[in-house]
Amino acid sequence: MPHLLSESERAFFERIRCGGKGFEFKNWANTFHCKPLYYLAPETECEVIELVRIAARHGLPLKPVGSGHSPSDLACTDSIMLNMDKMNRILAHDPYACTLTVEAGVRLHQLNSMLEQRGMALSSLGSISDQSIAGAIATATHGTGMAFGDLSSTITHLVIIDGTGRRRKCGATEDPDLFDAARCSIGALGIITQVTIQCEPAFKLHAVQTPDTLDHVLDSLDEIVFSAEHVRFWWFPYTDNVAVWRANRTTQPKQPHPESFLRDRLYGYYYYQLQLLKARLTPDDIPRITREHFARRFNRRIETVDDSYKVFNFDCLFPQYVNEWAVPWENAADVLRQLRIWINAEEQKPDGVRVHFPVEVRFVNKSDVWLSPAYGQIVCYIGVIMYRPYHRAVPYKKYWRVYEDIVRTQGGRPHWAKAHKMYYYDLRKAYPKFDDFVKLRGECDPNGIFVNDYIRRHILPPNEPILTAGSGSGSRSLTCEKPRL
Repeated sequence: MPHLLSESERAFFERIRCGGKGFEFKNWANTFHCKPLYYLAPETECEVIELVRIAARHGLPLKPVGSGHSPSDLACTDSIMLNMDKMNRILAHDPYACTLTVEAGVRLHQLNSMLEQRGMALSSLGSISDQSIAGAIATATHGTGMAFGDLSSTITHLVIIDGTGRRRKCGATEDPDLFDAARCSIGALGIITQVTIQCEPAFKLHAVQTPDTLDHVLDSLDEIVFSAEHVRFWWFPYTDNVAVWRANRTTQPKQPHPESFLRDRLYGYYYYQLQLLKARLTPDDIPRITREHFARRFNRRIETVDDSYKVFNFDCLFPQYVNEWAVPWENAADVLRQLRIWINAEEQKPDGVRVHFPVEVRFVNKSDVWLSPAYGQIVCYIGVIMYRPYHRAVPYKKYWRVYEDIVRTQGGRPHWAKAHKMYYYDLRKAYPKFDDFVKLRGECDPNGIFVNDYIRRHILPPNEPILTAGSGSGSRSLTCEKPRL
């Protein structure tokens, strides 16, 4: 719709364009893509405000994007896409309150460095630091630890540009409803331009990973989850094997765990990917591969002491389909037992589903952020994956369907960054503040310029009209192959 723009508006777009005509956006896993009409990179908050006003004036949908790590179409649009990477500056530092204010495009790995230089650190982190801070809080990205909330809960103030181009600053005592909604808004309320993060003094972690059995872990879950400040574990399907990871703050000298090129890279990455590629044709090999990798790589004690962010993060290997839901933590054992029963039963069938390792289990403290999956309750996040060796499709839909059926019955809420099948009426039941969020979305974005397929599918009431000039929300899956399910 370039013809709708005035000459000055087109010149403005061209000045901040960062992708040529025909630019195609792909998410990290290459599972979704889109071709935005404009791919722009604003450098200042004023430019963001002007872009929003132009979009609202012409009814052009607009979506910001960070790293594109979400394995869903959350950021996709065929209209205007904003790359926020240039908005990555530090705006304020309060060493006494231990807070840092940054622009929303700062990547977590940049943030870790900024904090380290100032003697601070995030209290908890997820597995990777590739995401932008705004993208991470938009989906309530999380680490693990019964006393630690998700990243959204660490935000003390933020600035958001709503769908009319209005700049709105909010915090616990300043526009508190918007604050509690915007800290996990999945991009539906506006464009976050800056955040203030509650940190803590920099610290080291002493982490120990040990082998265990699933039966022992589940029978002792109440004890294990409180056995360290940060606890997570990985279960290896087709086995009773578990790798339990515990980490505590420490003053010990650093003792980084060196990566073994032969075991961790050559065997654990390159050879494993080749094995999974072959297993697309011979899926009955997958249980054997899982047992082999546990025995050779994880059936040992691994110990490290290092800076916190280096210990929290680890290599997620290659592209993958991911599904992750949060359930009340007291229901976690039931979920895993049901999942094990189904996976083992499928193994006995000649044409049964074969799944990849691992199943990752983490714990997060309750939150007051309206759409955080941890809202009002301590939760256990249970993540399942199917790798895509060399970006090739693998069968995963039946696995996802059964997994979602199990977690639904246990009060589960999906991770917003993942593709999931929970929609408007289900979400109303799952989230006490969902209706309030939907109402606030209508007030913040009266013309629906932040609506795309994802928002329409999961947040809007069915058949609600959107007044934009065009849908501008196109996305489609890249993985349209139909392997054996």
